[in-house]
Amino acid sequence: MTSLVLKILMVVLFAVQPALARDTLLVNRIGPSASELFVANGDGSGERKLFAETGFDYDASFSTDGKWIVFTSERKGAADIYRVRPDGTGLERLTSNAGFNDAAAFSPDGTQLVFISTRNSGSANIWILDLKTRSALQLTNTTGPNANFRPSWSPDGKWIAFSSDRNTEADRHVKIDHAKGRWEHLLAASLYLIKIDGTGLRRLTPAGKFAGSPKWSPDGKRIVFYELPVEDTFAARGFGAPASQIVSVDMATGDRREHTSGPGMKVSPQFLSADRIGYVAKAPGSHGGLAFTTGERGPDSGIRNPSWSADGKRIIYEKFIYASRQSQPIFAKDPEFDIRHSGEFPAVSPDGRVAMTPFGEIVAGPRLSEVALSVTDLDGRNTTRLFSDKSGAAFSPSWSPDGKWIAFGMGAFFLDRDSKPARLMMIHPDGSGRRELTSGPANSGFPSWSPDGKRIVYRIWSAQEHGLRILNLEDGSIAKLTSDYDNFPMWSPRGDRIGFTRTSQNAFDIFTVRPDGTDLKQLTDAPGNDAHCAWSPDGQNILFSSSRLGFRDEAPLYDGAPQPYAELFVMKADGSNQRPITEDKWEEGTPAWVPKSIAQRASR
Repeated sequence: MTSLVLKILMVVLFAVQPALARDTLLVNRIGPSASELFVANGDGSGERKLFAETGFDYDASFSTDGKWIVFTSERKGAADIYRVRPDGTGLERLTSNAGFNDAAAFSPDGTQLVFISTRNSGSANIWILDLKTRSALQLTNTTGPNANFRPSWSPDGKWIAFSSDRNTEADRHVKIDHAKGRWEHLLAASLYLIKIDGTGLRRLTPAGKFAGSPKWSPDGKRIVFYELPVEDTFAARGFGAPASQIVSVDMATGDRREHTSGPGMKVSPQFLSADRIGYVAKAPGSHGGLAFTTGERGPDSGIRNPSWSADGKRIIYEKFIYASRQSQPIFAKDPEFDIRHSGEFPAVSPDGRVAMTPFGEIVAGPRLSEVALSVTDLDGRNTTRLFSDKSGAAFSPSWSPDGKWIAFGMGAFFLDRDSKPARLMMIHPDGSGRRELTSGPANSGFPSWSPDGKRIVYRIWSAQEHGLRILNLEDGSIAKLTSDYDNFPMWSPRGDRIGFTRTSQNAFDIFTVRPDGTDLKQLTDAPGNDAHCAWSPDGQNILFSSSRLGFRDEAPLYDGAPQPYAELFVMKADGSNQRPITEDKWEEGTPAWVPKSIAQRASR
């Protein structure tokens, strides 16, 4: 009996040990909390759910014979391709890969799939899957930050049309150019054709505009797509009022036709007959509904990424759900990490509470300028709204080492920061003892406490000066640390270095410096932006967000997600061994690294 008990205990210990050894990370994933697929008549009437249970399913399409639906799902963690009958039966997983797999479409004969995958390189490339043998063939070999999106099979089965930003350099949104920092990525994509054996690549639409989501006419003579100016690919993500148009081009003659006009976003087009095209219309004030070039309108109910059956009689689409998923898991491609949803800029106290901006308030809240500060348990329970003020937003909290204070920035931090400068404040976790730490015309924010609790490093910005400053809490003196375009400082747990983001050669990178301003080191130098660094509790590693792998899907399809290209990376404190630990098409930023002792205590 004793021997049996010991064996059982050993099995239990070995089963639990890997989970306890994993590092817990908190991250703000901006995107939907769920996505449901719906099947309806071709005009959007008679809508019904494809699955009874709410999950995370999206980007679905019919087989040519209408007997199958292929779609992307995160039901097992990673984004993989599945197929199912239109009545919801016969569910089958088609890919099982730690990379991101999406946007699948059946070949005309139903024996193969074309889809997007980040396997091998981390960048979105086009693959073909043989459904019988399950062998996969890679058609494109683009590397980050460039990528390929939304493949579509020609009716004769010989060609794949797709959109891609290949052979373009990353550009940024000039309308939010503060000093020399340009943050938001634009997407310059054109349409391309490639044969199913990977040969014959050619460009279909010229540079200078964004063209996306190509679909073939039933006779294979024309390709329809949506088009808009490159500079509007940021505004299309919910930060402006851009207009796109539905366009088609003749494959033989190059004849170009614009099928729509006027304001509003028009995306996801598909030929339903030779002279009728269906698409999604997202005019200002619209939730997003079906529209047709023949003038009919379908339901305006938040429809996204529709795909009609070959006869046009049925349609499948998704609807996103936005709600808090505090502490819910996010798939990590690296098994060393347990990643959890959190609010914006989560900060963990010594006793395991989390100060943050509540998840969803930044995108779904009434106004960015009224974002509040909350405190919650690590598991997402017992949430308390700690601070709010209609005069400004509360951002980027930092706990004092003894857990008695929370420092944060309050005011305007983004588009209106010139007219409403922010200041540093501190407050007790019970909401008492509110104090202002800075004043004056400079915009102060994003504080980080020194491990000894005596100083706070923070960012300032104004037309006259910018950089990082260190506030001495004992005498109120302020020392200049840097004077470049720097942001998001984070003090190392060892106290010997401060990590931060700096603009460098038209991109943002991670730097560290000693608290006395000496020994400046640049740790990252990849294409795209690197930012939002967070130290491991032992100070040996740095977690950060990076756009170096590029977009995973067409940017204009993401209304409400400003940076749908940010993946989490981890590296050594000296910048070596940089590697991604997430792989999806959503935005992951402002991470925090939870000490193992706190994570283990919270899991009991």
